[in-house]
Amino acid sequence: MQWVTWVITSFTIAPASLGLCERRAEPPCVRRERAKSPGPAYGMAGRVRRLSAVTAVVLASSGLYLYKKQLDINDLTVVRFGRAAATTFVISYDYLTAFRNVQNGTEELWELKSKVHQRSAERLRDLCCANRGTFIKVGQHLGALDYLLPPEYTSTLKVLHSQAPQSSMEEIKQVIKEDLGKELSEIFVSFDECPQGAASLAQVHKAVLHDGRTVAVKVQHPKVQTQSSKDILVMEVLVRAVHWLFPDFAFMWLLEEAKKNMPLELDFLNEGKNAEKVAKLLSHFPFLKVPRIYWDLSTKRILTMDFADGGQVNDKEYIQKNGINVNQLSENLGKMYSEMIFVHGFVHCDPHPGNVLVRKCPQSGKTHIILLDHGLYQVLQTDFRVEYCKLWQALINCDLKEMEQSSRRLGAGDLYPLFACVLTARSWTAVNSGISSAPITHSEDVEIRTNAALYLPQISALLNQIPRQMLLLLKTNDLLRGIESSLQTRASSSSLIYMSRCCVRALARHKRSKARSRLRRLHLSLSENMTLLKLSLFQMCVWLRSCVLGQWLFAFIGLLQTTQA
Repeated sequence: MQWVTWVITSFTIAPASLGLCERRAEPPCVRRERAKSPGPAYGMAGRVRRLSAVTAVVLASSGLYLYKKQLDINDLTVVRFGRAAATTFVISYDYLTAFRNVQNGTEELWELKSKVHQRSAERLRDLCCANRGTFIKVGQHLGALDYLLPPEYTSTLKVLHSQAPQSSMEEIKQVIKEDLGKELSEIFVSFDECPQGAASLAQVHKAVLHDGRTVAVKVQHPKVQTQSSKDILVMEVLVRAVHWLFPDFAFMWLLEEAKKNMPLELDFLNEGKNAEKVAKLLSHFPFLKVPRIYWDLSTKRILTMDFADGGQVNDKEYIQKNGINVNQLSENLGKMYSEMIFVHGFVHCDPHPGNVLVRKCPQSGKTHIILLDHGLYQVLQTDFRVEYCKLWQALINCDLKEMEQSSRRLGAGDLYPLFACVLTARSWTAVNSGISSAPITHSEDVEIRTNAALYLPQISALLNQIPRQMLLLLKTNDLLRGIESSLQTRASSSSLIYMSRCCVRALARHKRSKARSRLRRLHLSLSENMTLLKLSLFQMCVWLRSCVLGQWLFAFIGLLQTTQA
């Protein structure tokens, strides 16, 4: 508001000082002489000079105000909106005009589409990097939508996880002083000026307290709070405009999720509570480590926790160097998330590689998984979670009838085949054959990507009609699959078996809660244990088939059967 006042003042003062106000009374002879002179040209030139002078004064005063206030022009809403609008216009115009003279179904069309996708993705990436904050957060989400967006977009936008902006040390000190009421040196013996990592909303610094404990201090970028709501409004306006131009483009669901989740992610006290809750729920997993929170040094914009060292879960070089078993790592990751989703209904929804670290304990030699960034969790409603369990059980057991019924109850409607494919990231052929028995092939991956482009309108319609809870689960599934893909451990049978175990436990617990008699509860418990025993036997068979001793054993049994015949 002060900036507006400054400009208005300039407008009101400048005309008087430049002679643009009403002239003083002149003698009649002077007015007669002026009337004889060629006025129009002189008057127009004079008005131009005066207007230029006014513009110069306004710009100078505005610039002086911005300089005194040390404001970055990129923080102004009008600049951020203008940049976003210009990028949206260029991308839309490109798609409207690029394919006019190309025939449908030709190789030339596919090549041209790929080029347009690539340059549009690069423009979108550059916009996210320039506007930062919420734009980067939404861009990261788009980069995980492998089942929905062309590979040119997902591969280009994935780099936003490693290209987040950094706040200056002066800004970090200011946030700490404002929130904790002390100077940096009063709290920490040392504080690394170079951050350990920078994300879209905050950055993390390593520090040492006066009692010698090493901590990680997560500090929110100072401008994110004020910009986030305005940025989402800007995105909403532009997405609606693009939807008007391209009716098949329906991404309002993504903005609705951002609108709902951004305030939660910006509250670091909420993040600390989530960290403590998930650590308690999964305390029976010795491999999982969640850093302890220092509540006396935490606020809504600052979160102080134990410092945890390790490599990113997709860092193959670090994993090989430290002798970490990728199959065990992937299996443990699947166990964690199966428990969160199916058993507890409390799901960490941002498992990108920067938030999942791995390390080998020097004392025990065991691999630890360190789960970071607990700002975004999805609390699943009981009815939804139970139906989701039934759906996955049906998918694993290849029960197509139950799969259709559960999908419909979850809001997929007649698009249930597409829903099953999106959920599992498998083709409809693999779903019909059974995802636990049909191996993933390169040709299937190509088929999925091709179909994602062909069925974009149907996928968009599906995402707009399923429950909001499902959207974050789909995002979580995509991020986990990205990790498994980088580790080359996708869809291992052990992960599906453990997932099935969690579904059995969750459904049995739900049924027991509804049972009225002890006999009924006892019957449900016996049934649960029998099913779990069958799964254990099946898992043992899978393990025997995979190991050398098991292969010899099965070969020997086959030989005996042949001899007897």
